[in-house]
Amino acid sequence: MTATKEGRDAAECGIKAGQIPLPLPHRPSLGGEDFLVAPCNADAVRWIDLWPDWPGPTLAVVGPAGSGKTHLASVWAATSGARFIDPGELARPQWVLETGDGALIIDDAHLLMGDGACEQALFHLLNQVHGSKGRLMLTGDVPPARWPVSLGDLRSRLGAIPVAEIGLPDDGLMAALLVKLFADRQIHVAADVIRYLVARMERSFEAASLVVAAIDRRALAAGRAVTIPLVRDVLAESG
Repeated sequence: MTATKEGRDAAECGIKAGQIPLPLPHRPSLGGEDFLVAPCNADAVRWIDLWPDWPGPTLAVVGPAGSGKTHLASVWAATSGARFIDPGELARPQWVLETGDGALIIDDAHLLMGDGACEQALFHLLNQVHGSKGRLMLTGDVPPARWPVSLGDLRSRLGAIPVAEIGLPDDGLMAALLVKLFADRQIHVAADVIRYLVARMERSFEAASLVVAAIDRRALAAGRAVTIPLVRDVLAESG
């Protein structure tokens, strides 16, 4: 039995077990009903539910890699009509001046720090959003007050932004997250496999994404279902 729909299709096309499968894409669900709410992210979810009654025009959603920041920003975008800005375009001042109103999202905004032009543009955008009664969500790995900012005026602005922080997952959320990540790849996994994984893997969102991807690749290559022996092999190889 193969692990996913793609695996079944490959078998029907004559691909034999042991061959390296093509890296077929998968599409994770970004619907609000699919966001997994737990104690580690409940505060961030409350901020999204509070919309449009935010106390200020800007909110920072922060947390470790893979914690669901972009997912939660997408939920807010569906509610508010916000749109994502390509961070690379912030270096064009005239573009910033054209888009300072409405509701905007800059994902991984911490990566802009250290670029003088981007820092200056973000500072102007923050001022413009505030003046135009717009709304802006920034996402990052840590609170903006800890970003390595060179521009003093921007550092002051960022330090005043309210922060919704997402922490590391507990056992319950890790289990639910693994089930969702497998389901995004059209893989049904038994409860005992999920329990086995939760007890033995690193407790982080990024680790969950990486291990599910590795298990999916192994199951496709071997033409096998996702079982504890297969998972044990993947974990042993990954260390």
